[in-house]
Amino acid sequence: MRSVYFSIYFEHTKAKLILFENIHIGKDSLTELGEFLKNRAFDKIVVLTDENTYNHCYPHVEPILPPHHLIKVKSGEIHKNLQTCEQIWEELTEQQLSRWSVLVNLGGGVIGDMGGFCAGVFKRGIYFVQVPTTLLSQVDASVGGKTGVDFRGFKNHLGVFQEPLKVFIYPDFLQTLPLAELKSGYAEIIKHWLIRKKESFETQKNIGLLTEDWTGLITESVGIKAEVVAADPLERGLRKILNFGHTVGHALETYRLEKPGQALLHGEAIAVGIICESYLSQQRGLLTSEEVTQIELFITSIYEKVEITADSVPAIAALALQDKKNTGSVIKCTLLQGIGNAVYDQVITLADIQDSLNYYRSL
Repeated sequence: MRSVYFSIYFEHTKAKLILFENIHIGKDSLTELGEFLKNRAFDKIVVLTDENTYNHCYPHVEPILPPHHLIKVKSGEIHKNLQTCEQIWEELTEQQLSRWSVLVNLGGGVIGDMGGFCAGVFKRGIYFVQVPTTLLSQVDASVGGKTGVDFRGFKNHLGVFQEPLKVFIYPDFLQTLPLAELKSGYAEIIKHWLIRKKESFETQKNIGLLTEDWTGLITESVGIKAEVVAADPLERGLRKILNFGHTVGHALETYRLEKPGQALLHGEAIAVGIICESYLSQQRGLLTSEEVTQIELFITSIYEKVEITADSVPAIAALALQDKKNTGSVIKCTLLQGIGNAVYDQVITLADIQDSLNYYRSL
């Protein structure tokens, strides 16, 4: 079966901009990766992995790659920082990469975000290719050109918009993942339905996480994100809807990341954020209580409840002041105006966030 190719057309002053035509999804995507690297005149190829993708995914990719250099870094959000970037930049320098070289990011969201960032600033930008290996990175992190690293505990605090040259999504990599990682990625799929595809949410809420073939869900989710990003590449407006669940979710994720042994996976935090921000949507009269109940039942049927202590609520809420969507000290959030329709730049307060977290605690 040939890979799925996306060509998203965005009408603007009677011109058609063909975007995201270079996202390849399917069982042939690794073969196409090899052909692409062999046919392009790159002077050097470097593959970036962590210990997990080196052990489980690199053996599938190595045989189809042209001669290349391998960089292996430590896995996990805790290592998504400038110190790891320095290691990567040092190796790229030692290998004498030029602007005609390419970095292949083989890994999950951490590798994709950090590798894209390193490529985007190295010698003012070299080519990079994303080969996402987790569900989270396949449906979200690898698409849209956002790259970055954490800084002083704040998630993705440093970064650039930098489109990859190609994205190759091989769904069979998901067979190497533990259930927790699948759930983490699934939260972003749920988010895409809630902001853009009510009918898919209505169908899937009765099915849950069970699926024998992820290709269809990945294809739909990537299509939703690609369409939004095509209309607003630099997140000046519409693209902000993709942040639904992330104002509260990122604050919680950041807070727990600083607590030894209490770190949450990204999707686990976003699942909490979805409930909290759905509640805030109801408080604004944008969602009905029945809709909030539907969302809560779906989320809680998949994700275990995250323990949030009463004394941690103010500290978690305060971290939202660093959210990238804010204007000065004004916290701006994306809320739902009905399932399948999101509205952005909704001003909320620290008290609102604390209220939503206490609501989640009460469930």
